[in-house]
Amino acid sequence: MTDNKTMAYINMFAVLGTLEDLCELDGKAKELLKGTKPISTGFDVKDGPQATIRFANGKCTVTEGCSDCDIKLPFSNVDKFNGMINGTVKPFPSKGFTKISFLLKTFTALTDRLEEVMRPTPEALKDPEFFNLSTTLTFYTITSAISQLGNHDPISTFSASNIDDGDIMMSIKDGPKANIRAKNHKLTTIKNCEDAPRAIMEFGSMQLASDLFNGKVNALACIGEGTIRMKGMASMLDNLNRILDRVALYLA
Repeated sequence: MTDNKTMAYINMFAVLGTLEDLCELDGKAKELLKGTKPISTGFDVKDGPQATIRFANGKCTVTEGCSDCDIKLPFSNVDKFNGMINGTVKPFPSKGFTKISFLLKTFTALTDRLEEVMRPTPEALKDPEFFNLSTTLTFYTITSAISQLGNHDPISTFSASNIDDGDIMMSIKDGPKANIRAKNHKLTTIKNCEDAPRAIMEFGSMQLASDLFNGKVNALACIGEGTIRMKGMASMLDNLNRILDRVALYLA
């Protein structure tokens, strides 16, 4: 069972949020942004998430709230916003009509590229550089989704309520890392964080992480084999794993 409101938060801050990393790491995304003047798009979902995606100097940032944006897209409910992500709903801006060409061209091209990387063909994954990019972006999407689930999913909030304050670092050996920060039972994902964690979960390789993300290997078996390394506060890791188990239901 999944919750549509939680799905909207995941779509906003985990899926669209990964545009930050796409624009930083992917050559094709950087090419799409060449010559783009600073511009921001706000997504305003009634009784759901609000965020602004800003593009400036070849970079992308995603922040909460949408009071200050060049283009504003309102959604009457979370289902309409989820429909936009799924391609079944076309939004109409309430602000920034003269800049709509950016949405139709550059922004759409970037989201198409994101989908290409996040849902790759087997043939594309044979390219080592593309494989690493796809696995890295999937990692960032999953770690961001964990926080959204912990804060909004009716089942995962119980697990989050049992996580002591502090950081849990998730990482891929010789690859990306992110801290899941718990404070007052609310979770925040901080990418490439250098703060000392209270617990650590490390996947032994990019290939292992990819196989786990795609359900090709069993996490418990990997822990037993030592290819997933966990250390630190056991209760934090146990509750994190409970939330992680639900991520696949939303991102399938």
